[in-house]
Amino acid sequence: MGTAGQGTQSATADREIVISRVIDAPRELVFEAFTEVRHLSRWWGPEGFTTTTRLFEFRVGGEWGFVMHGPDGTDYAEWITWTEIVPPERIAMLHGESREDPNAFESVLTFEPDGAATRIEMHTVFPTKELRDEAVEKYHAIEGGRQTLGNLAAYVAEILRKGTEG
Repeated sequence: MGTAGQGTQSATADREIVISRVIDAPRELVFEAFTEVRHLSRWWGPEGFTTTTRLFEFRVGGEWGFVMHGPDGTDYAEWITWTEIVPPERIAMLHGESREDPNAFESVLTFEPDGAATRIEMHTVFPTKELRDEAVEKYHAIEGGRQTLGNLAAYVAEILRKGTEG
């Protein structure tokens, strides 16, 4: 017997980070905040970080080249290419330090209606368990991801508030 429940964990579980949050805003607005550079640069990154975009083409095969500026003054070169876009449901991307980064990781973002709100999930798979562990331990990827989604939630709340003031 003893096989019950085996195989329920995905083959990539030890290389994954999954972060989700319910954001009190319509799915279309949350999706738009991820797809337009005028929005992204206002909220992307963990608390205390700012983002400078060098290149932005939101289309399958398009690229987003940017620098994240840490609160301690450290600059982090970043690069994303979009591999799948299904408005307003799903975005898939490859994310690394540069186009040639052998350690780039894959992320899939899903946007699900949750009543009047939106449940966003970031599902990231790293090439190796070691790279995933380094991202968690050295770069605090889980907490940073949670803070990034918190910044997104605050940003869309501000858009909604301003929209009802006018």
